[in-house]
Amino acid sequence: MALNISLSILIEEISKLIKSLLNGKALGPDGILNEVFKVVALVIIKDLAEVTSCCLASGIILKRLKEFTTVVLRKEGKKDYSLLSSYRLITLKNTLVKVLKKYVVNIMSKAAEEHRLLLWN
Repeated sequence: MALNISLSILIEEISKLIKSLLNGKALGPDGILNEVFKVVALVIIKDLAEVTSCCLASGIILKRLKEFTTVVLRKEGKKDYSLLSSYRLITLKNTLVKVLKKYVVNIMSKAAEEHRLLLWN
């Protein structure tokens, strides 16, 4: 399903999402720090919104944006590091993909609430 969304709404929403990115996070495959992305986004926000609009309208995400890096970290204080449960996986994603994902999750959450698709016990 493709989404067609107003460019002005996209600019506003993407700006909020970019501002919400946490500083001090590890780099993904794109090598862009969240802190740097926040500053650069002020200048290129319209272009980011247009790219996002194209991705959402066409349903196509560039292969390069789908790339990620997985890092394996030891959990502290484990007795036996030969067990898989002694480790945790961290997935490092491209910065733009983090924003796109948050945007789509927000849309889906709003739709689920509006149509009462979530059951609460």
